Amino acid sequence: MKITHVEARDLSEAWFLCIRKVLTEGCEYRIERGSYAGQRRRELDFAQVLVKYPGTRPLVPEVPQGVPPPSTMAYIEEYLPYLMTAHRREGEQYTYGQYLERQIAEVIRMYKEDGYNTNQAFMAVGDAQSIYLTDPPCLRMIDTRIRDGKLNFVVYFRSWDLWAGFPSNLAAIQLLKEYMSSEIGVADGEILAMSKGLHIYEYAWELAKVAVRME
Repeated sequence: MKITHVEARDLSEAWFLCIRKVLTEGCEYRIERGSYAGQRRRELDFAQVLVKYPGTRPLVPEVPQGVPPPSTMAYIEEYLPYLMTAHRREGEQYTYGQYLERQIAEVIRMYKEDGYNTNQAFMAVGDAQSIYLTDPPCLRMIDTRIRDGKLNFVVYFRSWDLWAGFPSNLAAIQLLKEYMSSEIGVADGEILAMSKGLHIYEYAWELAKVAVRME
């Protein structure tokens, strides 16, 4: 497996750099099981994306004229409860928040009461039954570390739609990090995001080429 490393200033730059990487280096295959089964996607074997200043606004990419935006802040605000609270809407099999809500509070308590020098402030998404779901959770962990007075996140997605999922997910995760750092009493830090399934579905290939101005 090839490891692809991307280092970016902010979330917007990370998205554009990853788009170019997937288009130029991604493996193309037909999906046999999962979302858009029967269609093709291009995917990196394993991606590491380090974002140095993820709190830089805007949190969502600004795309060229004529390209539909992959996400909006209005959508992020609607998405945030899905990430942070256990409430499920009718028809939803799960939310990330059903796993994370209590863990968020515990990580904040852990850092405030026990100190910053720990490797135990880890939040898991999913359980042993998740594999039986039609669409198991894509986000599987948010690990944390406080260094130099800043809260950093390490996140892992088992499968990650780069075109629409990546900008929405990371913007919401950044807002979560800002909330947690404020509650703990530290500054906001970096995001290191990883996935063994960072991909673009076939329907978005041409849009992605226009977005990064590739022929």
